[in-house]
Amino acid sequence: MRPKPQGPLNIKLLILGVTLAFLLLFILRSNFSSSSDQSTSQTVRSRDSDCSSSCTKLPSSLSHALVHYTTSSITPQQTQKEISVSAKVLQQKSPCNFLVFGLGHDSLMWSALNYGGRTVFLEEDESWIQQIKRRFPMLDSYHVVYDSKVNQADTLMEMAKGEECTSIGDARHSMCQLALKGLPKEVYETKWDVIMVDAPTGYYDEAPGRMTAIYTAGMIARNREDGDTDVFVHDVNREVEDKFSKAFLCEGYMKKQEGRLRHFNIPSHRDGSERPFCPN
Repeated sequence: MRPKPQGPLNIKLLILGVTLAFLLLFILRSNFSSSSDQSTSQTVRSRDSDCSSSCTKLPSSLSHALVHYTTSSITPQQTQKEISVSAKVLQQKSPCNFLVFGLGHDSLMWSALNYGGRTVFLEEDESWIQQIKRRFPMLDSYHVVYDSKVNQADTLMEMAKGEECTSIGDARHSMCQLALKGLPKEVYETKWDVIMVDAPTGYYDEAPGRMTAIYTAGMIARNREDGDTDVFVHDVNREVEDKFSKAFLCEGYMKKQEGRLRHFNIPSHRDGSERPFCPN
């Protein structure tokens, strides 16, 4: 989703701080590993004689993020506190499989915070994908098409009351009209640990709405064989995001709301526990 430019200083400082903290952890961990089998004196002599064999090189994804957010006047749309909620979960789970509905100014940050994991972005605007790819070719993004519009939300909510929309299974074969069936194959076949819904556009009546993205994110989480998935929905101050996240990600699974961001933790519904669609 092509974002609206914003530039609050506190968000930039947060991104830099998180990235630098991750960098420090990376260096400390690498240095600890390289020295665990040698004495301190041997390590020092090795570094003096041949730094290339013991010095840690900054991963390219982190260096790109540092340079970008240091020099750019455009920062992510989420606030500092909102970003902190997702960053905390990624800190615990990364490297992991991270699916993001949307491609924007925060994408490089999400990819860097999941360093070593798989981060995939789904974007509705094909020209925007090409722009981002020219600047950050390392980001893994796919073009997707959303057929439903914001002004169809009430109708879709009413239609979703049938059993076909609470039946657990592969979204590609679902009879529910809220299920996205045309996503890339890997979206359905990957066990996603974290999902962020921050697209499609959704801010005017004729725009593609997030109804199907929210529903599909919840079904992907429920359909994993075991474990759980952390699902985030942004812009819950808007009616569609508010109602659909509560209905299909379930208030009983909601862990936290910070500003316009909601965090849900959805367990597998295929692990033999026979859970109801939403907890009672």
